[in-house]
Amino acid sequence: MVTPLTLATYNSPLGDIIILQSGKQIHICEFSDRQERVSRQIRQHYQGHHIAPGPMDATVTEAFDDYFSGNSSALNAIDAVPMGTDFERKVWQTLRNIPPGALRNYGSIAEELNSAARAVGRANGRNPVSLIVPCHRVIGADGSLTGYAGGLHRKEWLLKHEGALLNL
Repeated sequence: MVTPLTLATYNSPLGDIIILQSGKQIHICEFSDRQERVSRQIRQHYQGHHIAPGPMDATVTEAFDDYFSGNSSALNAIDAVPMGTDFERKVWQTLRNIPPGALRNYGSIAEELNSAARAVGRANGRNPVSLIVPCHRVIGADGSLTGYAGGLHRKEWLLKHEGALLNL
């Protein structure tokens, strides 16, 4: 039996966020101005699933509320089940281990995974559960805020919110 999925929207200080969930498990978490990316992910990974609009799970809503109210660790409690290759899932798990307020660069993650920085960057860019898998905590080797699918203005806001950037 195919698991029914709910498509919900969360209103954040950075704009609406689209959430594809099955119960408390999050499959997709993207900013709403990235609708084409969401549609592509649904076509690629969730064909045949029944997807209906609905409310977010209350515990997921509470975690997002807590995060945007200042508890930078609140999203750690969310169960994310992103679809991707084995390598992408390994990168995403590594990203989940970066604590709020900390930054890593592509090279250090690549070294940890015995891979290449470009491969890590590609996997980072394909992260379908933005915020929950904190790809915004990855920066360039020179300290620059390189790439973020949600936009560099959001990456900067998130890193300031988490205390990783003080005066950018």
